[in-house]
Amino acid sequence: MRPSILIRRARADEFPTVIAVDDDATRRYATGGLILGLHPEHPFVLAERGRWARSLAAGDAFIAEDADRRATGIAVLARVDGEPYLDQLSVRLESVGQGIGTALLTRAFDWARERGAGLWLNTYGHLPWNRPFYERRGFVLVEESAWRAEMRAFVDEQRASLPMPEQRVVMFRPLR
Repeated sequence: MRPSILIRRARADEFPTVIAVDDDATRRYATGGLILGLHPEHPFVLAERGRWARSLAAGDAFIAEDADRRATGIAVLARVDGEPYLDQLSVRLESVGQGIGTALLTRAFDWARERGAGLWLNTYGHLPWNRPFYERRGFVLVEESAWRAEMRAFVDEQRASLPMPEQRVVMFRPLR
């Protein structure tokens, strides 16, 4: 039996919790040969955390909690090119496989439906738990020629800072 999952809007003062959940989830990348060892003061990390702080302040981030009210996952949402965008979906390593990512993604779909025709994201396409997870939930790959300006700049920034830049992909899920 799966444990009950509570999804709630994150408060702005929970920024450290969001970072802690993501830091924990990031350990999974090592099993796929990716070491995301950017220093906390790296420009990419600062930009990412700035976006997340703005999303929390705007009420556009969600936390999954277990029965003990411990944060087990996060979804941080924003807009890219004026369209709903999933900036980050992370689940604590010990909580993977319990439906938390799916529950957060379902909440992200509800958020996105109120703001646009679909939900965009970008991720590593080669990791066995990333792209297939999203494809099973209706996302499709978007060719680079179809990316709009802000998405292109966003992915270019990721590719300049993150390991395995050629593996970064953009995906979209229509919601209407």
